[in-house]
Amino acid sequence: MFSYYLKLGLRSLRRNPALTALMVLTLAIGVAASVSTLTILHVMSGDPIPHKSDRLFVPLFDVGPLAGYTPGEELDDFQISYPDAVNLLKGKQGERRTAIFGIGAPIEPDRKDLGVFQTSGLALTHDFFAMFEAPFLHGQAWSDAEDDSGANVVVLSRKIAEKLYGDANPVGKRVTMLGQQFQIVGVLKPWAPMPHYYRLIGGAGKFGNEDELFIPFSSAVRNQVGPQGNMNCSGNPGPGLEGIQKSDCTWIQFWFQTKSAGERAALQDYLNSYANEQRKLGRMPRAAKNNLYDVMEWMAVNKVVGNDSKLSAWLAFGFLLLCLVNTIGLLLAKFSVRASEVGIRRALGASRREIFRQFLVETAVVGLAGGILGLLLAVAALVLIAMQSKEMGNIAHMDWVMLVFTFVLSVFAAVLAGLLPTWRACQVTPAMQLKSQ
Repeated sequence: MFSYYLKLGLRSLRRNPALTALMVLTLAIGVAASVSTLTILHVMSGDPIPHKSDRLFVPLFDVGPLAGYTPGEELDDFQISYPDAVNLLKGKQGERRTAIFGIGAPIEPDRKDLGVFQTSGLALTHDFFAMFEAPFLHGQAWSDAEDDSGANVVVLSRKIAEKLYGDANPVGKRVTMLGQQFQIVGVLKPWAPMPHYYRLIGGAGKFGNEDELFIPFSSAVRNQVGPQGNMNCSGNPGPGLEGIQKSDCTWIQFWFQTKSAGERAALQDYLNSYANEQRKLGRMPRAAKNNLYDVMEWMAVNKVVGNDSKLSAWLAFGFLLLCLVNTIGLLLAKFSVRASEVGIRRALGASRREIFRQFLVETAVVGLAGGILGLLLAVAALVLIAMQSKEMGNIAHMDWVMLVFTFVLSVFAAVLAGLLPTWRACQVTPAMQLKSQ
């Protein structure tokens, strides 16, 4: 019987092609808007590095003054101070470790057709590239010895490398930046496969951009290069490198990588011991909890998927609801003109339940057609977004769960929209229709 109703549903689609096309398009647009939004939110809130996210950790200490402190209050600063960053680097805890802060640097090209231009990037240690699996197009990261010596070396993004040198391999060449010569040791491929990448590692780039260069943490400190072109911050540590080194002004993000997730407890014990030692030296007077976050916890703390993104999801569902209301009106119009058909079928012995099943199957067919079209529109929208922002990575990818969800959502939406029109169609009185015919 179901196959019979399905055939009737397919035939009904051809009876009024304009009305059918309008219903299918209405459902498709609603489904596409919802699915594409949910896909983006899924990518944004998903685990960016699942095979090691439970082995990457961010430590946080409270180095604020005791004055005005209320025990138990949450930290409002998600970075650590320079002294703590340097001490953690020297502590050699974990398999790898890196300190990170954003920088801005002017580049003076050798090419006469290019003027001096400003770039953004990161100061970090060489472990960073292995920790976050940065893909190299040319060359490699600088060495541990160059980290220790504060060597003037730099890794460029492919965008900046092509701007300066075209398609040539620039590894080994020198570029003038910050008024000094830096040797190029590597060039990265286009990177950042997830939209929250920069918020995860605290990069200078924003959504749709990428960090353009990377220099050693120690080199940036030696050259007194900071986010605003100098290392001084709101704590006013004083001039020169000595003032910077003594400052508790917080502006550095730190990451550990352990060999296994089970080493987290040992790392937490180390941080607690370190904080206790610093308190004996007169630092960290608040005696607050020392926090340690893995990747997913860090994303939650930083609210990577913010309220604005969640609002977008609700708006998408609201748009789908609006499409359902329009579909209900179109189905009422479609079924109302078939009153005579229903009357004849009822007079020939069809029950209201059979009429209800028939019309509900027809609405499901409309929903299936809308789902297929909605899926195509959603993929097209995601591909367009990925083309506009390379940092979105493979966001157009929809796994089988999302694929199934698309069809279920579409059919469910159509059936939901068809309940009222179908119920109205079942209420046709056979005698009245036969008399009028």
